[in-house]
Amino acid sequence: MLRPVLTIFFQFDPLNPSIGGIQTCIRYIIKFAPREFQLRLVGIARDSTVSTGEWHTVELFGREFLFMPLFHLKNDNVRRFIPTTVRYTLALLKQKIDSDFLQFHRIEPTLVTSRWQGRKILYIHNDIYQEVKGEKRQGGILWRRFPWAYFAIERFLVPQFYQIFSCNSDSAQLYRERYPEVADRVSYLSNTVDGDLFYALSPQEREAGRKRFAQKLNLPEATRFILFAGRLHPQKDPLLLLQSFAAVQEPNVHLLIVGEGELENDIRAEIDRLNLTNQVTLLGPLKQAELADLYRICSIFVLTSVYEGLARGSIEALACGTPVVTTRAGETPKFLSHTQGGIVCEERTSTVIANALKEVLVHPENYPSEACVHIAQPFDAQSVVSGIYSELLERWKHETHETLKIEVSA
Repeated sequence: MLRPVLTIFFQFDPLNPSIGGIQTCIRYIIKFAPREFQLRLVGIARDSTVSTGEWHTVELFGREFLFMPLFHLKNDNVRRFIPTTVRYTLALLKQKIDSDFLQFHRIEPTLVTSRWQGRKILYIHNDIYQEVKGEKRQGGILWRRFPWAYFAIERFLVPQFYQIFSCNSDSAQLYRERYPEVADRVSYLSNTVDGDLFYALSPQEREAGRKRFAQKLNLPEATRFILFAGRLHPQKDPLLLLQSFAAVQEPNVHLLIVGEGELENDIRAEIDRLNLTNQVTLLGPLKQAELADLYRICSIFVLTSVYEGLARGSIEALACGTPVVTTRAGETPKFLSHTQGGIVCEERTSTVIANALKEVLVHPENYPSEACVHIAQPFDAQSVVSGIYSELLERWKHETHETLKIEVSA
C-alpha cells in the first residue's frame, strides 16, 4: 500500500537540537507519529561538514527519515541582523518540494510554497496576536514594528491550509473569528510531554538526587533549587526572573538557568549587579534527559514570560512532580489555576513573583508531587500525537481512495 509522505519545515537541526518548544514538538512527531508515514524534515545544520540542499537518511528514536539542511547555522538561538526565519524562507525559493502533507511551524515560509503540491498544515505555537500587537518591547519579533504587514500577509496565506493547529486556545479562537472561511480547519492542540523521559521520583529518590546535585555544585547539602529552562530571549524575560529571585531571600536556595540566547550577556551583568554570583548557575543548553533529571530534583520550575503558547517546560516539570510558578501567560494558567500544582502570578512584578516562590518554598506540602503529576497526565505525547496523526492518516486514505475511484470511473 502507498504510504503518505509528511514533510516538516522548520529551521532546526534534529540531530543537534537547540532548546525550544517547537523543536521538541517536532521531535515528538518523529517519535510518535504512526509508522505508516514516511517522514522528511527540511531544516538547518549545525555541523558545517553536512552538505546542504541534499537529502540525508538519518535516525532519531529508532526511526529513519530524510533530512535536508538548507544552510549551516551554529546557533539558532541567537538573534541576527537578518532573522533566521527570513533566511530560511529565502532558501526555500530554490526548492520545489511536493508531499502528501507539508507541515509548517512558522507562517512566513509558506510565502514561497504556493506552487508546491500537498496538504499544508500550520502549527501556531504562541499567542500570535499578543506577540505581534503587544507592547513594543526591545527584542520582540520583527513583526512588532509592522503589525499591519503581518496581518495582511496572514490573511493572504491562511486560506491555503488544510489544517491549522494552535497550541494557544486564545489564538485558535481568534483565527476562527478572523477567518470564518477556515474556521472548521482550526483546532486547539495541547502541548505534550514524553512520559518515557519526564516522570516523578519517590520522595526518597528525589531528596537523594537533590543532595547529590548540591554536592556536584559544591553547595551546602541543604540547598534547594529553583529551575528555569528556555531561550534567553525577551519573551521569557529572564531579567525579571533574576530580580524576582533576588527578592526571595530564602536561605540555601539556588537558581538554575538552562538555555542560551541573545540575553546571555545581559543576564550575566544582572547577576553581578544583584550580587547573585554565588546563588545562580548558568548551565547552558542541556539534552532532554539531562533536563528531566533537573526537573526531578528541583523545588520549583518558574516562568516569568511576557507571552507564551503553552510553555512546554511547565508540563515537563509537572510530569516530574515539580510545582510551577508562572506569570499569566499562555495556556499554563488555564490548567494550573485552582490546583495544587503551583501558583499563577496575577501581576508580572518581581515582588509578586518572589512572594509566590517563597510560598512554595516555605509550604511545599501544599504542592505535592502527586498533584503535579495528575495535572500533566492528559498531555501524554504518545497518545496525543498518535491520535492526531492517525486521524490525518485515515483522512488521507479516504481521500486517496475517493480520488482513485474518480480516476477509474473517468
